[in-house]
Amino acid sequence: MIFRQLFEPASSTYTYLLGCPKTRQAILIDTVLETFERDRGVLAELNLTLAFTLETHVHADHLTSARKFKALAGSRVAGPALAKLACYDIGIEHRKPLTVGTIEVIPLFTPGHTDHHYSYLVDSGTHKMVFTGDALLIDGCGRTDFQSGNAAALYKGIHENIFSLPDETLVYPGHDYNGRWVSSVAQEKARNPRLGGGKTLAQFVEIMNNLNLPKPRMMDFAVPGNETCGQCPPNVPPELKAPCEIEEKRQG
Repeated sequence: MIFRQLFEPASSTYTYLLGCPKTRQAILIDTVLETFERDRGVLAELNLTLAFTLETHVHADHLTSARKFKALAGSRVAGPALAKLACYDIGIEHRKPLTVGTIEVIPLFTPGHTDHHYSYLVDSGTHKMVFTGDALLIDGCGRTDFQSGNAAALYKGIHENIFSLPDETLVYPGHDYNGRWVSSVAQEKARNPRLGGGKTLAQFVEIMNNLNLPKPRMMDFAVPGNETCGQCPPNVPPELKAPCEIEEKRQG
């Protein structure tokens, strides 16, 4: 399997490219509108055709480039069926594989950050990889205080569908804010400050209820924009207009 981990610094978002060496078809997990040209360049460099953009959930901190890739590259949009978005071509359901060439992506339902969040399990042929979106982060997890969040659901989803994987499974998060790239199931079970070391549900809920984090600065326009797979809504403020200017320039 062809694999690339790509980083967008403004929102500290990881986008993951999975490519089939036989069919030359690819999947991009959690794209970012601002890095559309970079991602399209990587696909061209690797001689890959994008089959799907795949969302873990409706993001609150950046706009997806799923709609743009569909318009300009002919790819299809896949995301959680529970989100009930009209712009999705494929609705993802728990453990129903998405297959592209030799790549089989197994969706794992991990709600709690949002009520529709999925992680994605892939066997590369040499090791198992789980792309955890905003559910499980390295030494952390996604917040649960907005956008249909639920701490108890997140604890349950992570324990049942991620911590139950083999210890050597590699964990690739949707974000990292400290320059880290990859973890493992064993590491997160042992040392994750919020979930590791055998923390109980009550302990986890207490931690999550007292994070006191600021509201994501892009949330008011990112959520409605991502509900249309990356169409910029009219309420984008002038100081945060860069992603929409990129889209408008391409379309104009």
